[in-house]
Amino acid sequence: MSAAVPGAPAPTPKQMITAGTASAVGFAFDLFDLFILLYVASTIGPLFFPSSSPTMTLAATFASFGVSLVMRPLGGAVFGRYADKHGRRRCMVVTVGGVGLATAVMGALPTFQTIGAAAPVLFVALRLVQGLLVGGVVASTHTLGTETVPQRWRGLVSGLVGGGGAGLGAVIASLVFLGVSAVFPGPAFDAWGWRVMFFTGLLASLFSLALFRVLEESPVWVAAAKEAPAEARKPVKARDLLSATTTRTLVASTALVIGAGAQYYLTSGYLPTFLAQINKLPTGPRGVLLVWTSLAILPMALLAGHLSERFGRRPVFLAIGVVNLVALPLLVTGMAGLGPDDTGTLLVYGLLLTVLANASYAAVPIFLNELFPTRLRATATALIWNGGFAIGGLTTTFVSLASPTVADIPGRLAIFLGAVVALFLIGALFVPETRGALDREEPVHGSDRTPATPPAPADRA
Repeated sequence: MSAAVPGAPAPTPKQMITAGTASAVGFAFDLFDLFILLYVASTIGPLFFPSSSPTMTLAATFASFGVSLVMRPLGGAVFGRYADKHGRRRCMVVTVGGVGLATAVMGALPTFQTIGAAAPVLFVALRLVQGLLVGGVVASTHTLGTETVPQRWRGLVSGLVGGGGAGLGAVIASLVFLGVSAVFPGPAFDAWGWRVMFFTGLLASLFSLALFRVLEESPVWVAAAKEAPAEARKPVKARDLLSATTTRTLVASTALVIGAGAQYYLTSGYLPTFLAQINKLPTGPRGVLLVWTSLAILPMALLAGHLSERFGRRPVFLAIGVVNLVALPLLVTGMAGLGPDDTGTLLVYGLLLTVLANASYAAVPIFLNELFPTRLRATATALIWNGGFAIGGLTTTFVSLASPTVADIPGRLAIFLGAVVALFLIGALFVPETRGALDREEPVHGSDRTPATPPAPADRA
């Protein structure tokens, strides 16, 4: 087993397993904190954003989700710099703990009926804080794992952290939703159940922090910090990102991530609401279906990530994009005609919808890592990932706003899905192939269409 970069110590098996697990779990629990709102959107909408129009209430609720996404690029910039300067592990501890605390406080907020307009203001303010911290989580989780393992496992770990973390976070949210719904059925959920959902965010962070106690720092970052300590202390500026790649590559990469993020939020993110509002699926069956669809994300994300190591990042992006351009709109349209008694068929549609959409971004973390050198990697990866997913996440609000009635949602959703997959494909057409470039010092140019220098035979074995 070779070291990840010249000068970096070879990671031990325990170190690799711990890094991959901690990165996936840390990202999963922070996404879990964000997902909670998606699972209780129809419940808390009238409590914090009352309106005479059900779709406007829903749009306002999703907008509160969107504002947290908007803060994520700023969090990526602030905490990405922290991770590049002080290490990935330290950044992970600070941000994961902060997200859990902010989420728990949201569960203690008084509603609109109690304090009036101050309720949505406080709710949105906490969402802003939460988004800032989650943006920082990406800076550490999306770099530490891939930097710790040898070349042959980087695509797999990318899928584990990006797609697997998202799937695990959704599974945990689904299980918590099922459990809390059972303890607080019907009106009791509207009164107290949604609060308990938010309180569990603190438990998730405490579990993550316990796991981080055995986590070691990225050997790539350690080697880079020792070799050039002065470089690590320099502030990161926009021209530093441009010097590491090209403007065309930055634009294409951002389009790729926006398209991937929007596919996620318009499928996995919108599915709880779609099942409740369109298919009229009761809470219990809905929670079970969401657990299965979330579990299915992990194997598909691992497969897509590993295939990118075998065939290249760009070919995998293009292949998934072509399939999704046709499949996702058709699946949403087909689901719209199903009712609460069609649970088996809904499960099949839900599985196909989620695994295809989530496969689109499985290789994105390692792709972004490979675009930038170590001293910029956490900052650049967090900025582009968070920026793309922030814009992509806003599409759920736009779908609700574009739908005059609830019955119009499936048609609008299909149109939006077709558009965002097209954007993903355009980005994939113009990004360079980066496989094997994590160890390089020279820029990956946008005109480069060939794979980067292949890894050493020891890493491919």
